[in-house]
Formats: sequence, C-alpha cells, structure tokens
Amino acid sequence: MISSFKKLTKEQSPFAGGKGRTLARLYQAGYRVPDGFIILPTAFTGDNLTLEAWEQVQAHLTQLRQDDVNVSFAVRSSALSEDSAQASFAGEFETVLDVRIDEDIREAIHTVRCSRHNARVQAYGQAIPIAAIPIAAQSLEEMEYEIAIVVQCLVRADFSGVLFTVDPVTGDLMRMTGNFVQGLGESLVSGQANAQTFALARPKGTYSGPAELNRFARKLYRNACRLERELEGPQDIEWAIAGGRLYILQSRPITTLNGYKADTAEWNDSLRGNFLWSGANLGENAPHVLTPFSCSLRKGLGYEGVDLSDGSSIGLDGYPMAGIIGGRGYINLSIQVSASRPFFGGDTRKALQQSTAFWGDIPEDVDIPLVPISSWMWWSKVLPRLTQFGIKMVRFRKEIPKFVAENPHWCAMMYQRIRQTENQAELAALLRDEIGPYSLYAFYLANAGAGAADVLNRLESELREWVGADDANALLSNLSSLSSQLESLGPVIGLGKVARGEMSRDAYLEAYGHRGENEVEYAWSRPLEDPTWLDRQLAEFVKAQVDIDALMARQQAAFTAAWGRFEKRYPRKGKSIRLRLEKAAQAAHQREVVRSEATRSTTAIRAFALRAGELTGIGEDIFFLTIDEVLALLAGDNSACRFIPARKKTHERYRALPPYPTIIIGRFDPFQWAADPNRRSDIYNANAPLASQDMDTGTTIKGFAGALGIVEGTVRRLDRLEDSDQLQPGEILVTIMTNIGWTPLFPRAAAIVTDLGAPLSHAAIVARELGIPAVVGCNDATMRLKTGDRVRVDGGKGLVEILEPLLS
Repeated sequence: MISSFKKLTKEQSPFAGGKGRTLARLYQAGYRVPDGFIILPTAFTGDNLTLEAWEQVQAHLTQLRQDDVNVSFAVRSSALSEDSAQASFAGEFETVLDVRIDEDIREAIHTVRCSRHNARVQAYGQAIPIAAIPIAAQSLEEMEYEIAIVVQCLVRADFSGVLFTVDPVTGDLMRMTGNFVQGLGESLVSGQANAQTFALARPKGTYSGPAELNRFARKLYRNACRLERELEGPQDIEWAIAGGRLYILQSRPITTLNGYKADTAEWNDSLRGNFLWSGANLGENAPHVLTPFSCSLRKGLGYEGVDLSDGSSIGLDGYPMAGIIGGRGYINLSIQVSASRPFFGGDTRKALQQSTAFWGDIPEDVDIPLVPISSWMWWSKVLPRLTQFGIKMVRFRKEIPKFVAENPHWCAMMYQRIRQTENQAELAALLRDEIGPYSLYAFYLANAGAGAADVLNRLESELREWVGADDANALLSNLSSLSSQLESLGPVIGLGKVARGEMSRDAYLEAYGHRGENEVEYAWSRPLEDPTWLDRQLAEFVKAQVDIDALMARQQAAFTAAWGRFEKRYPRKGKSIRLRLEKAAQAAHQREVVRSEATRSTTAIRAFALRAGELTGIGEDIFFLTIDEVLALLAGDNSACRFIPARKKTHERYRALPPYPTIIIGRFDPFQWAADPNRRSDIYNANAPLASQDMDTGTTIKGFAGALGIVEGTVRRLDRLEDSDQLQPGEILVTIMTNIGWTPLFPRAAAIVTDLGAPLSHAAIVARELGIPAVVGCNDATMRLKTGDRVRVDGGKGLVEILEPLLS
C-alpha cells in the first residue's frame, strides 16, 4: 500500500501516479530529490485512509525524521493521469505544505485525496482529450480520478521555480525558458505570484536573466539536459535552491508540445517543437488524408533497434523523425540536418542540400530550425548511431533480392491464414508475432533500396557540370535499357501487353494489382479487389492509341545521341561513366522493385484490419482506431470505439482542406491556414511569416527540371485520378502530384506539370523514361493554371510559361 521513493518497484509504478512515479525514478537515478514516500490508491477505502495504511505511514514518517526531528513535510497529489504528456493537472489538485505532527499530516492526506472531486478538476478533465483520463464512470459529468498521495520532506527554499527545456509557446528547441520566486514555489505553480523570468540558450546554456540566479544557471542547465535524456523528451521541471544546493521537485512532459488528441484523432506533430518539415514525395503514396489506423502504423517503425519514425535511430532520442500533420505524412528535416552538419563543417545549407533531390528545395532566405546537439553528444552518440544505421542499411540492401523473390508467396500464404482465423486472440497474435515484424522488415528494405537516390543525385550533378542539363537529363533517361525495366513503367507497359494478348489478365493483376494512388492508406481498396478495374484501365489505354514502344525507342535514341557526344568530348571518361550509369540503373531498378514488394506486403495488414472488423462486428470502422486500440479491441476492450464518430468528423474536416504546403516550419494549424485567403501553398513559416504569393502577375512558373524537352500545348488540370478520362491525347497534364496509379495516363500527355515532387519523384522518373517533358515541384501550378490555358513547358530548365490564359 505504501512505498518509499527508494524502493518503488516496476510493478507498483503504474499505481503511483505521474508525480510519484517520476520522483521515485529520479531519486533512484541519483538526482537530488527530497526524500519521501507514496501512498498507493489501495491504501484508501473511498477517500479514507485505512487503519493499516495509517500505521505504515507513521512508520515511514519515523524513518524520515531520523536525520532531522524537526523536518516538515509537503503532501502532494499524484493522480494516475497527472503529469502525463496529455494532461499536467498542474495546480488543480490540492497541495498541503509545511505540516509536521502526525495528525496534521493525516488531515493533509485526506484533504489532498478529497480534492479529486473539486469542480476545477472536473472542468480541467473535460477540457482536455478524454482518452488521457482514467474514467471510472459512464459519462464526463461523473468522472472519477484515481489518485495516489506523495508525502515528501519539505525544502526550505531560497528560490523556487520552473524551467521548460523547450520554449512552450514557440517550440524553439534552442531556448530553455523559466521563471522563479523567492521562497516556496507553490504560489508560482498555482499562478498566485508574479515571477521573474530567465532563459538558457543552447547549445552551451548561456544564461540571461536576473543576477541572483546566475550562479546556479550552470547546474540548472546540466540537470535539465540530463532530465531530457533520462525522460526521453522536453520537460517542465519544478526546482528549488536551498543552502546553495539545487533540488528537483518534479519533472513532467510539456503538455503544449503534445501532437495528438486521442478522442478526435487530431494528429499534429508540428506542435512538438520548432522543426522544418517536408512533405515532398511522401504524397506520392499517400495523396489523401490518412485514417487513424494508417497514421498509427507510420508512427511505430522500430525494427532491430532502428526506428525511422523517431530520432533514436541517429542518436536523437525523443525527437520525431517522421510525423503526421493534419492526417498527412511529413519528414523532419531539422533532425537530418542537425545530425549531418558536422560532416559539412557546421554548414547548415550544405547539410540541407544533400536532401534536396528527394525532399525538395528550401528558399535561401529561410532559417533552418536545428536540434540542440553538443560536440560531446555528436561524437559519443550521434556518430556511432549513424554508423550503426549505415551498416544495417548495407545489410538490408544485400537481403533485397531474396525478399523480392519470396514476398509474393508470403503475402498469398498470409492472406489465406488471416481469412481462416476465427479467434480474436489468434488474430492479434498473428499480427504481433508475424505480420507486424515482417511488414516492418519490408519497410526497412524499401528504405535501404532508396539509397539509389544518392547514387543518381551524385551522378547527375557531375554530368550537369560536364555536359549541361539537357545531355545530363538524356543520359539518365534510359535506365530501363541499361538494367531491367523500372517498376514504375510496369503498369502502362503491361496494359499494352494485355491488350495485345501477350500477358494474361491474372498475370497483370498479380504483378500490379496491389499498386495504385493511395498505397499507404490501409482503408484504401486495392485495384485487385475491384473486378472492373482492369477493364476500365484497358478501355482508356485502347482509346488513347498510344505506342509505348515508340516513346521508349525515341528516348533511347536521345540517350544514344547524348552518349555519343559525351564520348567524343571525354574519351577517357567513357568506360568509367558507362559503368556508373549501369550501376545507377541497377540501383534505380532495385529501389523500385523492392518498393513494389514492400507495398504488396501492406495488403497483409489491410487483410488483418478487415478481418478484425469482421470478428469484432465494427466492420470498416476499424480504420478509425489505432493499431494498439485494435489489438485492445481484439482482447475485449472496446473503450476506444466511443471515439469513432468524432474521429470520422475530424477525418472529413481534414479531407475538405486543400493539400498543405510542401514545406512547414514551426507550428502549423491546417484549419487556420486554409481559412487565410492569402495563404501560400509552397511553404508555411510560423517563425517569420512570408509574403503571400502573387497569383495575378507573372507568366512564368518555376519548379524542378523533371524530364528533358520543350513542348507547347493546352492545359488539362486534373484534381483527382477519377477524372482521368478527361485527359485528351496531346494535352499538358497539370496536377498536384502523381504516383504509380497515374502512370497509364502519362503516354497520353504531351508534358507533365506537378505542384509536389522533386527530381527523383515518380513523375520525373517515369516521364524521363518515356521522353515526356516534365516540370515537378512547382508548388502553385494548380492554383495558377486552369484547363484551356496555353503554355510552354521546358522540362530541362524546370519552367512553365503561360502563353495564352483562358479567359473566364
């Protein structure tokens, strides 16, 4: 029923409440925490301490008085939901300070215990996500909060204060902020006293603030950094200074940095800190807002000690590597840049340039938010983790051929096992023991295969210097002929074979029926599930009367001509560059084929979810639960199902918004952004608001050079793949982004223009192979162009010129 800080066990921890659990953990880790003990909920009958428990309390008080018979105590709440990432409850429960005699302490315990019924506690609980609160009733109005009690030696403080290891307002990771008062800190925490403010600037802890705290600033900074590492995230720390010594009174997550509201499934990782996020290329396989089920599977990406959703894989524990913002996926470039800066002499821009080909360009005048990394931390933690990560990626790349060969059989076998499973517990075990680990393995192999991007990027940069942009583009536009057919071309080339009778319908569906426009959304029905899908694709293909072989032959001729010019100009480099081109082609082929097979493996998770929906009776509503909630449901806990209606509303609200900016810096509210008539679609910077894009002047749209060629034509803007039948042969396709689901449309288009994407995006790669001019990553092409406009597309320079806008 009662445990000292020193002896609290792992088994007792869940019942010790947020404050008690953390204090015991820090005491045991060697922090200077005032000694004390925790009265667990089992010590109470209702709100009354049992006689047996009171006798144990007296024994612990006697023990604490051995060092100082005049010691005073603080009696504090420790609710099970208190001091969590979702809810702090700071100042909501009662605290009783400076009690000495046993009867006063007993009365203080009763006062704190009864405070769980206070109106302000109830109001606070109703104002935050309900999922964060242990509910012992059927309605919000009847909520009960289970509570433990902390009894702790009182520190006669000279100064008391709080310190946030990240600015709680802006999310600035390079600045710790705090405030303090003289004497005991209860008035500060409860907001009853005015405080003095101070700041500690990273990475060295430079102090700015009142002089009287300056001599303690170094201790505060060292303890704060250590607590962040120990507790794996930004902390809200209560501290006191007495007799020249620093005491830690509490440490909890900063609730304003919470990126998830469980009741409505509002996921916004931009709230977790001041980061640079990029959504370029991620939209290829997830162009629409993701369901909570799919979002949750993007968050837990740990395999063999490597987690690509978290910075721990590169030594930056607690920082998000992959994030969800308003239901859409983003990558945290602040993490990547911060970890790689030392390789470039501390030059942030050079470190960022290594990501440009895949994640898109960042304007030169934009400051890049960084993650604080000391020199010691980089050498002792980041560099070793980066090295380990690189070694594992090399190993994964070697395993790709075996995976590609065996994966189709595994997926077919697993689908049958899932369909035959009748027991909920067996289905859950199947996910935990087999489907989950295998799917994560497939995900990591796909990321290892993505290393082809580095090979292609380096080679293209060198070729541009030697022969210029046009010939460099041509030399990298024949990868299928230098190796094997790129997987992205498979759907359109396969349609031609089916139409000519060279490939059976079953073979085509086996090869490409798992691919499409929304591949990482598990709620999305795969093409092979639709018996009419292939018929529609064939009808459109035949109608377009496109000669794929002629397109590829033309592009091969362009390659041959460019190669002839290169050999003539650089006869001594011919052999080595040819080998590098072939290596790049092999890497590109491997990148695409492993991505295809990794995508096929996602069909097993979709099959699991559908079967879970059948067995539990909630059908496709299963996709509005997270993966952990689905497993809980299979185990008989249906408490999360009450959130489904609210989550559906959130999902629809997100879907009604336009696609978010490719680049997001700082805190981003998708609803506020969408409501702004002057919003920008390319970049959002919360730290330094940018001038709105001028849509009325200028006739040139700039993007990335995607595929070589210059063509004039009429725009056909498509906002949805479902409208693909509107694209007429010879028109210029303008859309937000493309993925493999769009590939059959490409041969019909005279050129491709996209808002999203980078030089190694789907649109650029496929367009190069087919010899179709392409400009990608324009950011605002769909806002400035409309169907009927006459334009000139220069794929080599990445420019779109408006010649004759269609008059309204």
